[in-house]
Amino acid sequence: MLGAISIAPPSTVTFPAKLLSPIPKSSFNGLRFQRACPNTVVRLPTASFRRPCSSSSVVMMAKREEEMKEIRTKTTEEINEEVVELKGELFMLRLQKSARNEFTSSEFRRMRKRIARLLTVKREREIDEGIGKRLSRKFDRQWKRSIVVRPPPSLIKLQEEEAAAEAAEKAA
Repeated sequence: MLGAISIAPPSTVTFPAKLLSPIPKSSFNGLRFQRACPNTVVRLPTASFRRPCSSSSVVMMAKREEEMKEIRTKTTEEINEEVVELKGELFMLRLQKSARNEFTSSEFRRMRKRIARLLTVKREREIDEGIGKRLSRKFDRQWKRSIVVRPPPSLIKLQEEEAAAEAAEKAA
């Protein structure tokens, strides 16, 4: 791109028309060329040519803030319960993926982020209580060992629906 600029004496600088055209998909802020006269400045693509930012990022930030407020209202035990449930759901999604059943791939990311947010709030509380990193890990290991493996809510709901369908068949 710079090869298109011709080398000339300081009094004249020529640019091909292609360089002066707007660059819509780039985050290029522009170049500044000065000639021998410091008050004459030629600017190439500037911020006026940038794509307008979408408002979806603003909406996502608002949703995230709402979710963090909701998480912070929960007790530590409730956070632990939800982490266990979400990890179970994540496991069920992995099983669906391996069995090549239908699943929504966006759920993986959503659940992982939700788990990370929950654990972040949990760690913030530990920091407020003055619990160090080493002791926190020790508590975390103890908590993980104490978890009783149980089916995730989605599987429980599916089993209840199947049981209700069988009861409806027997009744009919």
